[in-house]
Amino acid sequence: MFDSIWEDIKREFSYGNMVTRLVIINAAIFVFVNIIRLVLYLGNAGEIPELYNDFLHFFCMSSEWFHVLTHPWGIFTSMFLHEGVWHVLWNMLFLYWFGRIVGDFIGNQRILPLYLLGGLVGGLFYFLSAQFLDMGQYALGASGAVMAIVVAAGTIAPDYIMRLLFIGDVKLKYIVAVLVFLDLIGIASAHNTGGSFAHLGGAAFGALFVSQLRKGNDLALPVNNFIDAIKNFFKGESPKKAERRKPRMAYKNPEARQRRFARSTKANNVSDTMTKDELSHQERVDSILDKIKQSGYESLSTEEKEFLFNASKK
Repeated sequence: MFDSIWEDIKREFSYGNMVTRLVIINAAIFVFVNIIRLVLYLGNAGEIPELYNDFLHFFCMSSEWFHVLTHPWGIFTSMFLHEGVWHVLWNMLFLYWFGRIVGDFIGNQRILPLYLLGGLVGGLFYFLSAQFLDMGQYALGASGAVMAIVVAAGTIAPDYIMRLLFIGDVKLKYIVAVLVFLDLIGIASAHNTGGSFAHLGGAAFGALFVSQLRKGNDLALPVNNFIDAIKNFFKGESPKKAERRKPRMAYKNPEARQRRFARSTKANNVSDTMTKDELSHQERVDSILDKIKQSGYESLSTEEKEFLFNASKK
């Protein structure tokens, strides 16, 4: 049984989109952390030892300058770190639900940069707010990164229909507005003020990310270039050789380029030629996006969902 589960996980990680990979990474780290907690708990006569807290805080984001300077990796590792079941469950559900929408509309290649940058800005908001307000010394969790994706989805497709349990069909903009409002009033909460500031920081970046993309500024590009540079370094490839190996997609029609982002977004890094096959492919993508806008994602056929999913990975 466990071999089958492991094979399923490897297959999903290898062939799934970036949302799936992020969910798997977060879930794997959650399992690892709690196994460490269990082992230390059993080895310490049924009590959580201080060693476990030291281990956890080693990867957390801190509100103290000295800890941030001596543990700079915590700015990034904290956004993949969860300890509580409900914390990781809701974060991963939100990441999956809203991440699919973002990936469908602006491309799978922008999910990871949005996640990382949103988490980074969320951590910055937490750190700055902690200098003026009394709150927890450590922060962990993907909430800031996830809120960046949630608000990006609402900004991209505000009239997108989601079906909620016990409520029915609700437009995405209202769901996002409620989530942001809950974080605003959560600032006055005594137990998670820092978390609320981190959520709002991520939310603000999500809106900024989409706004800049519509102006033709792709904030994901520097992150993707940096990640590619790291990959090429370990592969032993020079930047010029890696650049020659990249596939290139070009568009002739400026209107088709804008329709690629739900008929309102300016796409980046395109030239002025497009084959008939590519134009036909783009027209079908635009048609499906229009159908989603009018009737919601669930109105798509299985074939249309699969086509849109494959198109988002290009």
